[in-house]
Amino acid sequence: MRIGALEAGGTKMVCAVGREDGSILEQISIPTTTPAETIPKIIEYFKDKEIEALGVAAFGPVDVNPQSETYGYILDTPKIPWRQANLLGELKKALPVPMGLDTDVNGSCLGEMTYGCAKGLDSVIYLTIGTGIGVGVGINGRPVHGMLHPEGGHILLTRHEDDPEGGICPYHKNCFEGFACGPSIEARWGKKAVELKDRKEVWEMESFYIAQALVDYIMILSPRKIILGGGVMHQEQLFPLIREKVKEMIGGYLNTKELADMDSYIVPASLHDDQGIMGCIKLGLDALNQS
Repeated sequence: MRIGALEAGGTKMVCAVGREDGSILEQISIPTTTPAETIPKIIEYFKDKEIEALGVAAFGPVDVNPQSETYGYILDTPKIPWRQANLLGELKKALPVPMGLDTDVNGSCLGEMTYGCAKGLDSVIYLTIGTGIGVGVGINGRPVHGMLHPEGGHILLTRHEDDPEGGICPYHKNCFEGFACGPSIEARWGKKAVELKDRKEVWEMESFYIAQALVDYIMILSPRKIILGGGVMHQEQLFPLIREKVKEMIGGYLNTKELADMDSYIVPASLHDDQGIMGCIKLGLDALNQS
């Protein structure tokens, strides 16, 4: 069985072919420019790959409601050329196979639930912290949508006392993404995260924001595991700082076996940065099974 996988990101489109066990047979990366330039290149890649289904995990906001008139459209994204682009519709016109769609971060969450460290768990949260911050929520093996889909990068947080300028988000001056995404770190400290590895004050502040967000998610969603991915989380010194601050901020209010083992509760992504593509494979498989 050959399943197509499209991880549609704001800077690149990763196209791949995989099998139902999550193995990836081949993949390429296409720069994300305009829909008119990018979508035909995606179609060109897949059209002779003999895929039986296609799973798509897209940057957003994206309409993931199959009953909606704009299902499969990219909505009011900051990437202006992609606003109201009918991504899934254009793919369906050219590729006559069942298709599944979700957000990019829900796709990564699904990859970890299906093939990775969250396999078998009934509730999990996956965060990607990089150019932006996205949050995928999985309950009973399925990604959570609701009226649209979670936008957990834009929860409102308390500003760190040593961070007088606030966040860089154009919509909210004190949201998680504005405080803690990669470009926010660069704006605050004048260098990219990778160049600040030895600056303890950088990671103390970053871990403060991440821990604060995680405590909010824990109190509301009560996940059995929290997985942290994305470029910023390649700074592995963050993990012990985050775990300690989460414990401090919970303040003894919750006592569970998961929280008693923080090293196994707040963890790095487990699929070598392939969790997004592997989640797309699962989306494609589900679409095939439902067709």
